[in-house]
Amino acid sequence: MNPTGYSKLLFAIPFTVLAAALLFFGVKLFLGRDAEEKAPVSVEKVEAEPLEDIPRESTKEEGQEETASKEQEDLPGEADQTQAEDPQEQIVGEEEGAEADMSEVQTGAGENANVTIGIDVARYQGVIDWQQVAASGVQFAMVRVGYRTQSGGEICEDSTAKYNMQEATKNGIKIGAYFFSTAVSEAEAKEEADWTADYISQYQITYPVAYNCEGYSSEGSRQFGLDRAARSDAALAFLDRISERGYTPMFYAAKNEMEGDRDWDVSAISAKYKIWVSQYPQVPFPQTEKSSYSKSHAMWQYTNRGTIPGIPKNVDMNVAYFGYDETAAALNSEAPEEVAANVEALVNFTEVDETVTAKDVVNLRDRPGQGADSVVLGTLANGTTAQRTGISDSGWSRLLIDGQKVYAVSSFLTTDTSYVTPDQTAAQVPAVPDNGIKTQFASVNESVTAKIEVNLRTLPSVTNPDAAVSATLKYGEWITRTGISDNGWSRVEYNGQTLYCISSYLSTAP
Repeated sequence: MNPTGYSKLLFAIPFTVLAAALLFFGVKLFLGRDAEEKAPVSVEKVEAEPLEDIPRESTKEEGQEETASKEQEDLPGEADQTQAEDPQEQIVGEEEGAEADMSEVQTGAGENANVTIGIDVARYQGVIDWQQVAASGVQFAMVRVGYRTQSGGEICEDSTAKYNMQEATKNGIKIGAYFFSTAVSEAEAKEEADWTADYISQYQITYPVAYNCEGYSSEGSRQFGLDRAARSDAALAFLDRISERGYTPMFYAAKNEMEGDRDWDVSAISAKYKIWVSQYPQVPFPQTEKSSYSKSHAMWQYTNRGTIPGIPKNVDMNVAYFGYDETAAALNSEAPEEVAANVEALVNFTEVDETVTAKDVVNLRDRPGQGADSVVLGTLANGTTAQRTGISDSGWSRLLIDGQKVYAVSSFLTTDTSYVTPDQTAAQVPAVPDNGIKTQFASVNESVTAKIEVNLRTLPSVTNPDAAVSATLKYGEWITRTGISDNGWSRVEYNGQTLYCISSYLSTAP
């Protein structure tokens, strides 16, 4: 490493394994109202520092300043990135269950030793702190291990599966598994089952191995047009092969798909194997004691909006009407490889190979996110180059420095290695009493709401001690925006107050 190029690059700091804590709670993004006609442009001078102001839960700390550059813009948070080839991506969040907290479950569950409480997880939950999950009282976890892609039909592993199975087991949580299928034939279903059995063979799989198939009615699905009999035969082929491989099979589907054998031959499937039903009541378990599904079932997924300590995203929560006294032994005696947490689980990077430098100075982080778990390992200064290996749609770059992966905000980087940070001293607006840094607001008159949630501050700054958070604007609350700056801030009227917030967290669109 060239010590002149990097400021205290602390690669001795271990990568942390907690996930970014930006919780969305099922809110749909980019909704709003039609903008009103803009008023003539005017200029207002107020103290401003265009730094990040990331909406967050009240228990989380505010994000760190990402750069000393005076060309700063609002920084990206850690956001879910669509992976078109992952078929489950298309159905995540289609149906919203009731909000549920693990603390509300334990008393009800503990009354019956035959009932166990668990979760099912995939990469959509990010990096999970399984020690916290275990401490919360979770007894089992159904881990997505893989899926078949929607277009090409390739079988892929879930990028968090090995870590989740490894860490859940270490912390005393019994595990099962599920595979997300797009099989169009019995042969493909058997192939999926064999792949799954091979993949999990080195792990202690105590709970069932489930077949999950959704989205088949969509025109974009490989299974579009497949009739009930063909789908059911594929499911049975998967379950039969899982049984042959020494695991307990289980079939997963939504209540409305199974009632009356509407989409599946449940009568035939349930005659041989356990049923796992998804049905979300308005009030979750344990207040709602049981599923409304009329037929026999062994497991009930009662919400997709569970809140569990150690899981940064909402998670599916389940009741199993069975439990296990012992943890099963792995069918393969060979110990699995030890794997690290996948910090890119929620971010989809496009691979590149290019040289970049900072426009000014940018923080280098251990993960693409600004949550409390994100560690600043050092900085990259203008004039010093680094290799960029990936770019995400969420605004992050993956860099490789001395063989170490680090992450930086893309907008603070440039491929123009001759780029020189502008001297902006002369361009500053002359000072006025009580402040120094100025910004210009173009006058507008339009209704806005938060895309999710945004802080409203007394000044357009996150570092000025006088820039207090006066209120929080949530999605669906409408206020008037009276000004927009060219450095990322909006001026708004809220309950008779003039306040300021980050423009990128507001929306005017219907």
